[in-house]
Amino acid sequence: MDKYLLVILIFMVVTIPIAFFEPSTGELRDPPFFTLMWAAIAGIIIIVLYSSFKERKERSKANAKRRARK
Repeated sequence: MDKYLLVILIFMVVTIPIAFFEPSTGELRDPPFFTLMWAAIAGIIIIVLYSSFKERKERSKANAKRRARK
């Protein structure tokens, strides 16, 4: 996983508790921000899928290059 994607992933993980707790006071929100929570979860899923797709693509290129050398 790229370092940029890792930083964005960390921000997404930190966003989930912010949906349930008030950052300034630390108290629970009466109606939590469910849209913020689901958006963060969707972002995490997209980042994981994109990074796995990218790594698979790089691995297939490396395998093709290694086969071509033989």
